[in-house]
Amino acid sequence: MLEEMDLFLYFSIFAIGGIYVFVYFPITFSYKTNRNNVKLPPGKFGWPIIGETIDFVLSSRNGYPERFIANRTNNYSSEIFKTSLIGEKMAVLCGPSGNKFVFSNENRLVKSWIPHSVQKVLLEETNSDLGSEERTMWRSIFFEFLKPEVIKTYIPVIDYSTKQHLEDEWGSNQTLKVHPLTKRFIFALSCKLFLGIEDPSDLAKLADQFALVNAGLISLPVDIPGTAFSNAIKAAKVIRGELQKIVRQQKLYLSESEDLETSCNMLARSLAITENLGKFTSESEIASTMLGFLLASHEATSALITNLIYHLADNPQVYSQVLREQNEIAKLKGAEKLLSWEDTNRMKYSRNVMNEVLRIAPPSQGFFREALHDITYTNFTIPKGWKIYWSVSTTHKDPKYFPKPEYFDPTRFEGDGPLPYTFTPFGGGPRMCPGNEFARQLVLVFIHNLVRKYSWEKLLPNEKIRFDQGLAVPVSGLPIKIQPHRDQAVE
Repeated sequence: MLEEMDLFLYFSIFAIGGIYVFVYFPITFSYKTNRNNVKLPPGKFGWPIIGETIDFVLSSRNGYPERFIANRTNNYSSEIFKTSLIGEKMAVLCGPSGNKFVFSNENRLVKSWIPHSVQKVLLEETNSDLGSEERTMWRSIFFEFLKPEVIKTYIPVIDYSTKQHLEDEWGSNQTLKVHPLTKRFIFALSCKLFLGIEDPSDLAKLADQFALVNAGLISLPVDIPGTAFSNAIKAAKVIRGELQKIVRQQKLYLSESEDLETSCNMLARSLAITENLGKFTSESEIASTMLGFLLASHEATSALITNLIYHLADNPQVYSQVLREQNEIAKLKGAEKLLSWEDTNRMKYSRNVMNEVLRIAPPSQGFFREALHDITYTNFTIPKGWKIYWSVSTTHKDPKYFPKPEYFDPTRFEGDGPLPYTFTPFGGGPRMCPGNEFARQLVLVFIHNLVRKYSWEKLLPNEKIRFDQGLAVPVSGLPIKIQPHRDQAVE
């Protein structure tokens, strides 16, 4: 999951304290090419070292990351342009053809790449190879439990947990802040399903450490005590230690259990498979993988729920149609039954609404790759070692593929929906976010319960969206006033 995390706000470190750039990024960067016969993509590299990073950061901070891309595609090429970000020469591939090229050439022409300082936080220095055989094997086993046939078994648990959360945390409160509340809930639910952790004190300790990691992951990479980056490194070390303890506990449980493959959490079930296959994965490797996965999953899913609630408040007619659909599903399934896979698959309109939120505020603005060879693309050469960046905004906000992209319109996804490679909120190809369907199902279950229990209005009608640690979230956490339905009760 680590490779799929959005890292674009990492660029902001170059807008502060230039001296640190020279300390942490040795000047191997050069604007000269030794290949006079190579036709590079159009564009410019900008200033030495920082390149065009400041422009990129400002457009993102202002809530319009697509402007950085649009300005350059208008000036240079609608398909590809070159730039320099975080001290790296980059080719930015645009449009459906660019998306298709990146998705189709994973591990052939391109491979995953993330900044080394981010690796320093999330991975142990002794085990930082993103493509190691051990990591690949563990990921493939763990992600088997994110496939539809397994996800369907989690839906009743998610439904029950959501009902409890709304009753305990939302209750009859008149006002609340959506984003921090949903983040705590999704984190607790993720720990329960992935690790089997339910003790409130254990959850609180882990949540505090994850907050430090998230705050310092994309920050000035100065490992000096007291800095956000240093705190993130220390917190990640604490988390890995706790996760390794959990791995050992699960292994002990499995050694004493006769039913190895029916444990209720993903970690235990994955460990059972590795035991049966005779495969060995180090506890440190498992801990690092789980750290990245937990961080990305609960941050992205809570942001998606928050943005959905934000847009439903702005579009009462959409809210009414979602409520009507969810009431019909509730009648079909019966008052005493928990939701099932069949129920969530009936939520056609609600899924379209969720997709429109994903179009406007995707869980990632884009991903990085590295060119494994000299690549020829649209008659231009991307030299080996250059970084490649593709952004969802090159299609999600393009009126050519989504007419009037500034409007919230779930009907875009009716019928055949968007053209191939134009709607890519979770990436695509072998590197598509493995937890995307899990996140979708969780959000549908949450919204089913929420709209049937409450209506709401924003306390800050003009609250802006900002990009916080790579995720689009309301700048003030989305304070709302809720009103329980008088004629509607949660089953």
